[in-house]
Amino acid sequence: MPFSPNAFNPYHDQTFFDFILLFLKRMGLLLTGYLPVHQLASDEIQVLVLIGIALSSSFVGVFLVLRKMTMLANSLSHTILLGIVLAYFFTSGPEPEHGSMILPMQAMLFASLVMGLLTAFLTEFLCKTVKLQEDASTGLVFTGLFALGVVLVTVLTRSAHIGTEAVMGNADALHTNDLFWVYVIAVINLFLIFCFYKEYKITTFDPSLAAAMGLSPLFFNYLLMSQVSATTITSFRAVGVLLVLAFMTAPALATRLLTHRLKNLLIGAAALGSLCALVGVALTRHLLTSYTLALSTTGVVVCILMASYFLALIVRIIISAYKKTPNYIKI
Repeated sequence: MPFSPNAFNPYHDQTFFDFILLFLKRMGLLLTGYLPVHQLASDEIQVLVLIGIALSSSFVGVFLVLRKMTMLANSLSHTILLGIVLAYFFTSGPEPEHGSMILPMQAMLFASLVMGLLTAFLTEFLCKTVKLQEDASTGLVFTGLFALGVVLVTVLTRSAHIGTEAVMGNADALHTNDLFWVYVIAVINLFLIFCFYKEYKITTFDPSLAAAMGLSPLFFNYLLMSQVSATTITSFRAVGVLLVLAFMTAPALATRLLTHRLKNLLIGAAALGSLCALVGVALTRHLLTSYTLALSTTGVVVCILMASYFLALIVRIIISAYKKTPNYIKI
């Protein structure tokens, strides 16, 4: 969030709690139709997009954590850069004057799905056929494809800004069009998990039983990777293809410390990720208002996500210690 005070921004000069109160008030106006979507302030767009990313990422992130597939998701978040670059090369015209990356989302979604399936296939092939260790095959695939993506960024584009935006994201450049695709993918992820909740649950906790019942754990692995790909590609403008992994893992890991029920884990991770998104943007604005300290909005949100995990860990330790405390004192 760069330091550029905007007189038309209602959040200009707002402190932390004032920001949250004003945001809740204006969201009430938005839901009741008194605030048109095109009149949303940049801070509100950031909050809503990051909340959408948190929701979408949490839905798939819970199963990534439970299936111990976070490293494969990390691999995919890197290799998807290659898909973004190829989509840019084949679908965009001349580069804009300021190097802003504007691509047809349909092309990027297709490219992300292809790269997701390719990453999962190559990793599986090296593990099962070449007999490489899983961590070795994951490292080999993601470093190779990511390096190819970095090379193609410099070869196929003339703007270094494009590569930076794809890798690190730029929450300050978000607009209302980003809201549409982020929430489309969030709804799709929720729909798929709702429809295949039983199948995801069985293939996650007991793959052998799932195979005996005629369910393919491999198929649902690929379906999950496709969801991760789509989530990553709709999130890269805001958080980049690297930091999106924090949105997928941190809320799930933190919530897992406090509950072992799958439904509670899904709901809790989504709620925690959304809360961290709101707090992160509010804190960024507060630091800018009170101390003229301009920080990366996404960076602050990810730091809060990490802090939420350690806070949940402290709560878990306190609860465990309390349960071990006897209810009476022996004399």
